[in-house]
Amino acid sequence: MNDLTVLLYFIMFAVVVGMTFAFMYSMMKSTLREVNSPRTKVHPEMEEVKTGDELLVFNLEKQDDDEDDDDGGNVLIVRR
Repeated sequence: MNDLTVLLYFIMFAVVVGMTFAFMYSMMKSTLREVNSPRTKVHPEMEEVKTGDELLVFNLEKQDDDEDDDDGGNVLIVRR
């Protein structure tokens, strides 16, 4: 290989490395923007449920009868 071929190879390598880092930077920027944006979509069946409403939860795991829970397995909704 002559010097011109080696120089061309390293220039193209530097271009590929630069484009790779630019792509990674733009993808991380868009990902962080998406994570930080507030979620506005609510499931259609949950539209009428307000903060503090109790929901009945069915749990298939075996529970001890010795536990004295006052909530009866209900879950309180907290929307943020």
